[in-house]
Amino acid sequence: MAAIYQAVYRRASSLFCRLHSTYVRKMRYLSELKEDDSLCRQAQTSGTFYLFHNLSPFLQKVGKKYLVPQLSAEETKRILEKFKETEQWIEKSVLIGCSDEHIPRFALDLGALEKSVIESELKGSFTDLRKALFVVDGKDSPLLASAQSLLRWHDSHQYCSKTGQPTQKNVAGSKRVCHASGIIYYPQMSPVVIILVSDGSRCLLARQPSFPEGMYTALSGFCDLGENVEETVRREVAEEVGLEVESLWYSASQHWPFPSSCLMIACHALVRAQQTEISMNTLELEDACWFSLEEIVEGLKRAPRSSKQDDGSFLPWFPPKQAIAHQLICEWVKQQTSQPA
Repeated sequence: MAAIYQAVYRRASSLFCRLHSTYVRKMRYLSELKEDDSLCRQAQTSGTFYLFHNLSPFLQKVGKKYLVPQLSAEETKRILEKFKETEQWIEKSVLIGCSDEHIPRFALDLGALEKSVIESELKGSFTDLRKALFVVDGKDSPLLASAQSLLRWHDSHQYCSKTGQPTQKNVAGSKRVCHASGIIYYPQMSPVVIILVSDGSRCLLARQPSFPEGMYTALSGFCDLGENVEETVRREVAEEVGLEVESLWYSASQHWPFPSSCLMIACHALVRAQQTEISMNTLELEDACWFSLEEIVEGLKRAPRSSKQDDGSFLPWFPPKQAIAHQLICEWVKQQTSQPA
């Protein structure tokens, strides 16, 4: 009897949690906003707004910290009224999420308005996203990245690829429609694998000519049409450094806004210890080399601007913690240090 009671109690508790889950309620509310233009338009009057200018987010510096301000609907309208613009600009915003209390969050790009006036009025500055992601609080980085990606997508999908006619976004910005053809366009991400290659005791990192001086990172590449993740990993490693992957395993994923909204699929790959001679593809890479555990540990301690030596060369340094490549490298270090001697 007790066992039956416990089973019924666990089931009831599970149902209660599902019905009252903050996360589930948030997701369903956001889904409603995306599908119901009237509801989303009403939400714009009580939501908060993240401002951008030509895809650069607005930040405020307080002491040594960079904050990402959320403007109320009233404050956003006040700024727009200075330019004699209100409703038509609010309509250009896109829905990017909501708080646990169901306060919707929107992103709005004011690129056609005078940047200096907005910065002066709000006492902050529009900052290139490549810098902003690494100076704001960690919880704000993904929000800025997804907001910019959605704004960029709308900017580049204003016309139907079949008819050439203008497309129209819904109020939330979750899709665009060509009314001439009936085609509905949805924002998309490009899948990219990022691979930390190891031979068991060393890991392989590389750099491209466009990278900041001294920075090395994991190999990466776009998935070709029709490929699965495993095929892409094996092909990219073979193409870029001439090595054959023996085994691989998935680590994690991350949305990355550069060059244009990618889903980074992070993997570890193992190559045979007897076949580790690098044959670098010089069309893609400037350098690729094996790093020992000691070199990796030292590189993780090194700040980017502190790696320059007296002779003008740079000691290797690695991507910061906001990038998934950093996570891959740290996982490899943990694995190496946990192995028995």
